[in-house]
Amino acid sequence: MAANASPRTDVYSRVTDKIIADLEKGVRTWLKPWSVEHTAGKIVRPLRATGQPYQGINVLMLWSEAVTKDFACPIWMTYRQASELGANVRKGEHGSPVVYADRIKRTETSETGEEIENEIPFMKGYTVFNCEQIEGLPAQYYPTPAQPIPTVERIETAETFVASTGANIVHGGSRACYVTRTDNVHVPCIDCFRDPESYYATLLHELTHNADTRIMPRRALSAPESQTFRRGRSA
Repeated sequence: MAANASPRTDVYSRVTDKIIADLEKGVRTWLKPWSVEHTAGKIVRPLRATGQPYQGINVLMLWSEAVTKDFACPIWMTYRQASELGANVRKGEHGSPVVYADRIKRTETSETGEEIENEIPFMKGYTVFNCEQIEGLPAQYYPTPAQPIPTVERIETAETFVASTGANIVHGGSRACYVTRTDNVHVPCIDCFRDPESYYATLLHELTHNADTRIMPRRALSAPESQTFRRGRSA
């Protein structure tokens, strides 16, 4: 941290940089239309070890971390809280930043001798770990297996259109993207989605990237060999 930067400024910078980085990737962490293979359902509001929901910017920050690292469990806790429960953070795991904001009241005396009460806002940062990064916690802190998702019916007209594009489509995994290097569109299996509309919206979005490189081939050639057009996790 620079010599003239305060801890408060550093916390604000970390939060701002994280949000900007996600937006630049086109990521909207509050909506993801498919279920990751090992999740216990869709990502819900992040919770503290006590079960109390996080508030404010912490919700978006922890949602972003959960989506990036494929965490299913919504519960987060500090290293100390894990230790108090007789558990330990696995070696090599990295925590996620959250912030605590509040106001303190301070009474000051004016030049006229009058006492004035001022509220001073402050913010401090600390680190938490998702329960999936911690070993030895009581069973209630871990996600339970999701109920099987009913088979999603395919839409014939959409299937016909997709087939007519001639794109190479790879089903499976937990991400949706178009990889220029292999000219493949990757998308989770249709049964991972909450409904057929979400599946086709995701697939068609990735097919636009595929079509873009066909219409503008020079753009694909000028892109880095490993470039991947990643979906912003939204329907």
